Amino acid sequence: MRTARFFIAPVTAAALALSLGACGSGGGGSDAATIKVAYQKFGNFTQADELFKDVKADFEEANPDITVELVPIEAQQNDYFTKLALMNRSPSTAPDVMYEDTYMIKSDVEAGYLQPLDDYLAEWDEWDQFVDSAKEAGAGDDGKTYGVSMGTDTRGLWFNKDVLAKAGLPEDWAPTSWDELLEAARAIKESDPDVVPFNMYSGKPQGEAAVMQGFEMLLYGTGDTLYEDGKWVLGSQGFIESLEFIETVFTEGLAPTPQQALDTNIGNTVQAEWLPEGKVGIALDGSWVAGNWLESGVAPWPEWSEKMGTAPMPTQDGADPGAVSMSGGWTLAMGAGSENPDAAFEFISMALNRENSLWFDVANSQIAVRTDVAEDPEYTKTNPTTEFFTGLVDVTNFRPATSDYPKVSNEIMVAMESVMTGQQTPEEAAAVYDEAVAGIVGDENTTQG
Repeated sequence: MRTARFFIAPVTAAALALSLGACGSGGGGSDAATIKVAYQKFGNFTQADELFKDVKADFEEANPDITVELVPIEAQQNDYFTKLALMNRSPSTAPDVMYEDTYMIKSDVEAGYLQPLDDYLAEWDEWDQFVDSAKEAGAGDDGKTYGVSMGTDTRGLWFNKDVLAKAGLPEDWAPTSWDELLEAARAIKESDPDVVPFNMYSGKPQGEAAVMQGFEMLLYGTGDTLYEDGKWVLGSQGFIESLEFIETVFTEGLAPTPQQALDTNIGNTVQAEWLPEGKVGIALDGSWVAGNWLESGVAPWPEWSEKMGTAPMPTQDGADPGAVSMSGGWTLAMGAGSENPDAAFEFISMALNRENSLWFDVANSQIAVRTDVAEDPEYTKTNPTTEFFTGLVDVTNFRPATSDYPKVSNEIMVAMESVMTGQQTPEEAAAVYDEAVAGIVGDENTTQG
């Protein structure tokens, strides 16, 4: 949350009711009278919790013989994945419905945690409202669909206009290279040493936030890639240069201190405190950040749309296409052992019907993947940055859709952390990464960059 580009095209269609058959059977952890729904609730991210509480009430009213047991997992992303995997390993705790990152789908299918939804989706009239690439994002290696998308996202630069103005930078600041971004960060440091000039997530505690909206936003701007023609790329100069950028921002004091950066709560701190309070100048972050500042968010900030600016993340030297983004997203998936798959899918379809998808996409500042939501005035007018971040779809990239990716991603986190803390040079860290990836996937599945 990612293997294809999301194109939003206006389509109008009625949302029709889903009719489900009799309860199914299986070997899952919930009995047929209860369905268990597991999801992440951590820090500023409370929107899924709010959504599922509402859906639980509606579902139980429509199905008085079935109870929905909500299981919010209060953990940072990597820990959430670990706890969800532990739940799935035991029939007594395995969920019927789970909040599933698209990049975990293939590995979780391989682990036997998920069951395909194709038979249900074929009967669900609202499935046609989802754009094709959103459907592909929930697919396994076998071509079957295992997750229904809740929305997608892009990534770019957020900046506090007051902080940049103090540093002599314009309100419409938009860097065209890494060097221009670094120059702006240095100007901010010089104008106010108490401000963090530039934040990008880095290190193991930040998980995919470090890899996807940190490292990969750099790597894909060099023209190199992680994975090409079915093989993992090793010996990449762009990989080294991405680590060199990380080394620069940390050694020059343009980023948070390593201690701050390795705090699992830094994302919450940056978004809910440092940006609104003018304590950070520029942040490489996601399209969803403004959700914190809406009236319904955890850190309401009425002036945010006047105080905050956005700019695309530039490619390394300004080479075409001039900017870079990464896209992902989360889905709802069904547990492989659910004793009541019919009820589990009914919960999924209720949670992601037009009304609930619209609410979630607005509240969580998601890029809509339902065409009827994408054209709704409530969606298009609520967040003034929606148009900007949707526009980044044209330059976006997706993580390798392989079951090996989570293990490879972990090695990127290790490389980032070793460089930001000064334990290894970029060249040393890249060499360790290359060796580790070859060990994970096998030499025959690698290629030299």
